Amino acid sequence: MKTLPILLAIGLLPWGAAAAAVPANDYPTLDRVEFVLGCARDARGPAQENLYKCTCMIDAIAQRLPYDRYVEYSTAANAFSIGGERGETMRAYGAGKEMAGKFRAVQAEARKACLMS
Repeated sequence: MKTLPILLAIGLLPWGAAAAAVPANDYPTLDRVEFVLGCARDARGPAQENLYKCTCMIDAIAQRLPYDRYVEYSTAANAFSIGGERGETMRAYGAGKEMAGKFRAVQAEARKACLMS
């Protein structure tokens, strides 16, 4: 009967290992999917390859930025593409420039790590 707890422990070991492997900066699935779809849409090359590379990119970004920081930085970076007065508000905001710059740097690192052209 002493082997039963050992067998249970061995049988449950993979489950415990999987739980420990969950990334600390996990992002909501919807945000990951939106990033990958947008990235793959904008990328050049075969669609299937782009899906893999874009998935790699969001994983690399998630390793470097906690989710709340990702939301702040990506929002600031995306706001720079808004035309007119609304976009000018963000472009004139000094902290927004800094956040956008940091996001672009993290994106560039992720692109390089994931072999995006």
